[in-house]
Amino acid sequence: MDIWSPVLLLVPILLPVLGGGYMLLGPRLDKDDRELFTEIVSCLTSTMVFLSVSNIRRGEVATIYSFIDGFSVGFMTDGPALLFAGMVAVMWPLALLYAFSYMEHLPRQNSFFAFYLMTYGVTLAVAFSANLVTMYVCFEMLTLVTIPLVAHLQNPDSIHAGHLYAAYCIAGASLAFVAVVLGTLDVSGDFRYGGNLAGEYAPALMRLVYLFGFLGFGTKAALFPLYIWLPKASVAPTPVTALLHAVAVVNSGVFAVTRLTWYAFGPNLLSGSAAQDFCIVLSSFSMVFAAAMALKERHFKRRLAYSTMSNLSYILFGISLMTARGLTGALSHMLFHGVIKMSLFLCAGAFMHVTGKEYLYEINGQGWRMPYTFAAYTLGALSLTGIPLFCGFVSKWRLLTAGVELGTPPAITGVAALIVAAFLCAMYTLSVSVRAFLPRTPDSGTEEVPAGIREADWRMLVPIGLFTAANVAFGLYPEPVMTFLESVARGAV
Repeated sequence: MDIWSPVLLLVPILLPVLGGGYMLLGPRLDKDDRELFTEIVSCLTSTMVFLSVSNIRRGEVATIYSFIDGFSVGFMTDGPALLFAGMVAVMWPLALLYAFSYMEHLPRQNSFFAFYLMTYGVTLAVAFSANLVTMYVCFEMLTLVTIPLVAHLQNPDSIHAGHLYAAYCIAGASLAFVAVVLGTLDVSGDFRYGGNLAGEYAPALMRLVYLFGFLGFGTKAALFPLYIWLPKASVAPTPVTALLHAVAVVNSGVFAVTRLTWYAFGPNLLSGSAAQDFCIVLSSFSMVFAAAMALKERHFKRRLAYSTMSNLSYILFGISLMTARGLTGALSHMLFHGVIKMSLFLCAGAFMHVTGKEYLYEINGQGWRMPYTFAAYTLGALSLTGIPLFCGFVSKWRLLTAGVELGTPPAITGVAALIVAAFLCAMYTLSVSVRAFLPRTPDSGTEEVPAGIREADWRMLVPIGLFTAANVAFGLYPEPVMTFLESVARGAV
């Protein structure tokens, strides 16, 4: 490997971590300096991500440090890493721009943006991890740097949410640790398409170990019954919940399950087993359960949180099918759901920021005051439902056809669950749009909003507009990205 490869991979990881550390430990920055510093570091990091993936040969491992045989810290770029790191690199500077406006009047902004930056670097470390040990260590570091973000407001609700988040993630880490330890005995643990653990030990034992990893890493993906932390975390500022529910934490969970399934244990070991059936059935139940909970929920952001849980289970369902078509659907939904959910959460946050309201009944008629925001929300809701010409349809259709193609009873059950969850999704997302554009009445709550359009400022509207445009563009022209994802699913990238 080129001597510069480790440097190219380490720079985008360390730059935001060191930048955040400087903000915590260095001189306190005033508002303008803080915003300029964090945006520059974020944009430089994103530039280095694309520079790294463009100049490093796919699949080559840059070993940074080796403990003993099978335990080393290493990074690499391959298909899944390109997808996840690319998503993060595009979304993070936009989310940061949005956060400048949202956090303007909230306390402890220096520490907030410090941890926000550090989370960027740690998420990239998860994306570029070359083996189970590295991914596990970075995965748990992600928990540590996001706990202060969840509990940032430091009121009783946010502190409770931070405690709950930490408890669930630590429990998940304990389960995943079993898979990491047994997955690195007598083998390098380096990720390889198709897995490298088949035949190492008794197949039944390895499948049981895989289930520990599936549940452990699935905790950050809010898999039932380990989901309670996710809706509780909605008390955090919206830039954090958008980060948790669309980019960093939850996608790290499904990304880790992808690595565990396809690049460690392997479909040859797992396909046709009771372990596979268990994962499919649990994912299917989780997607319907969460959709039903979303329909029941009356708090705007918590409804979107349950929606996230449901859609993450779509991804886990696709991974668990253990076919190339299923993996294509899972990876595409990981990308498209991230784009859609960023748009939806940013719209919800803009409404809450401008009006100070949080509940669905308080949205009645507000679409006339914030037409840009709620029009963008409606386009996102249509896409998440799976309406054709939006990107959500593309990924959900792939998942549905992949389940039909596999044809096993658990897979067909999953297809039925996907259809039911999609109908529920239409009800819990589009009902918000209906409320927003109801005719204004004296009891709609709009009289509390000053006359005239009250959109959020441009720092909020620009990210919302860009994510909405991406939602529509991916729906109308999905072929370039789908061709890439199909190559990843075949192991060609």
